[in-house]
Amino acid sequence: MQFPLLITGVAGVIGYNALDYFLSRYPGEVVGVRQGSRGDIASAPGVVFADIDDADELQRLFETYQFKSVIHSGGSCALKACQLNPELAWTLNLSTILSMLAQCERFNSRLICMSVDLVFKGRPAGEFYKESDPPDAVSIYGQSMSAAENLILLHRPQTCILRISLPMGKSGTGHAGAIDWIGSRFLANRQATLFTDELRTPTYCQDINRVLEEILNRDESEFSGVFHCGQPRPVSLYQCAQIINRVGGFDPDLLYGLKTNEGAPIPPRATNVAMDSSKLIDALGFNPFTPWPADDALFPTDPFWHRIRPEGEPRGWNVVEEKLMTY
Repeated sequence: MQFPLLITGVAGVIGYNALDYFLSRYPGEVVGVRQGSRGDIASAPGVVFADIDDADELQRLFETYQFKSVIHSGGSCALKACQLNPELAWTLNLSTILSMLAQCERFNSRLICMSVDLVFKGRPAGEFYKESDPPDAVSIYGQSMSAAENLILLHRPQTCILRISLPMGKSGTGHAGAIDWIGSRFLANRQATLFTDELRTPTYCQDINRVLEEILNRDESEFSGVFHCGQPRPVSLYQCAQIINRVGGFDPDLLYGLKTNEGAPIPPRATNVAMDSSKLIDALGFNPFTPWPADDALFPTDPFWHRIRPEGEPRGWNVVEEKLMTY
């Protein structure tokens, strides 16, 4: 692996967990970028505040640190905000890529870009998307990420693009991730409504971190192009919420489920976008993924599973962190 290493998007789940992981293993060699100025946000080891959407500021950042490796996980994954403000979505998820590619080319930096399963619109349950399937996103967010992929492959085809699903871990803001958002609703005693037919392949961040490190320690030619990076068991958003509701010991009446065609039209929702990650597993030579949740006893068996509370079963937010954000 070549250093220094730049990690963008450290307010989000991927960047936050990657920064913590790589800083612990390579102290003094890693810089995490959080968007904007610090303001009232407490400083953190290894974190700098910068507007990387500004090409000049990104250039100054590279000139200061001379990055040789980059994990780019920045951008906006807010589906509704992207749908209502397409210009912002294209700026955050596409325009920044142009500047990042230019700086990586200038400094000969190894680049890994994070993409997403929502570049697809969804298939019948039981089917899995492969990298050879053409993207057909239904949301502005997914479309902007698909366009970013094409831009990367056109201008710097040796780049590794990892399509992820829901990264399961803490976020830098405390509300950016699936667990954080769902948990925040329940903690505030507010209703959470999730889709029963939007299937994803949520993945522990510690597994994603291991994949990132492994790739950066291998030859660039082994991991050029698009790879799916998700654990093997499809989980619906409703099932995710069921698990968090029961493990956290929250009121089961706070959880509601509905199908994607029953929800509001903005943003449009994908259905089953479960990914087949066998290409990545074959390239690595081992399977880095643990099914989420790791404890099979915590996987819902029916729509009312979260209402069952076995005596003696550990519950509480600390258990959510111990079992659903790690294993």
